[in-house]
Amino acid sequence: MRDSFHEDLDKISEQLVEMTRLAGSAMSRATTALLDADLKMAESVIAADEKIDALRQELDERSIDLLARQQPVATDLRMVVTAMRMSSDLERMGDLARHVAKVARLRYPDSAIHPVMRSTVLEMGQVAERIVAKAGSVIAGKDIATALALERDDDEMDRLHRDIFNMLMDGEWKYGTEAAVDATLVSRYYERFADHAVSVARRVVYLVTGEYRSEGDLDGEEL
Repeated sequence: MRDSFHEDLDKISEQLVEMTRLAGSAMSRATTALLDADLKMAESVIAADEKIDALRQELDERSIDLLARQQPVATDLRMVVTAMRMSSDLERMGDLARHVAKVARLRYPDSAIHPVMRSTVLEMGQVAERIVAKAGSVIAGKDIATALALERDDDEMDRLHRDIFNMLMDGEWKYGTEAAVDATLVSRYYERFADHAVSVARRVVYLVTGEYRSEGDLDGEEL
């Protein structure tokens, strides 16, 4: 019975990692669709979000079944409950990638991003891909140090988010309200995507240590 239980826990972990892979792929393709005004790519991202939603439902149903059948306690209980919360974060990350793709679709055949912001948005997409890939590694390896270090990537995303707003608030902005609204929305989607990845990483830290910790808590410590 316990062997079956731990096999189910392993399956849940594998599903979480798969969700990070799908969310990362979605945001990568959404960024391409956004910058290149690629309607086909945007539509593929929007349609593929159903797979992430289905994985979340399957994972949550598996977790609820484990809670009912096995009545886990202590670390095992924490693992099941934390997995359900991580699946919620990852599902939301898929939604945010879909939102970016919808902006791309809305402005087709034009790009929603003005050339003056193109390099910044491209960098936001790259940071998003990097941070979700690390989140997958954190889940797979229960790597606390990498989990806490993810906050540095989130800081980089926050900086880029501020750069977008600084461009919009500059008195020299002359590219219209529509372009400003699109940039504001897209920038927020990327920023929230990174926030959810950090939330996933922090939940792994909690899973391993039983405590919520930030990167600063590692000063002077060795893991």
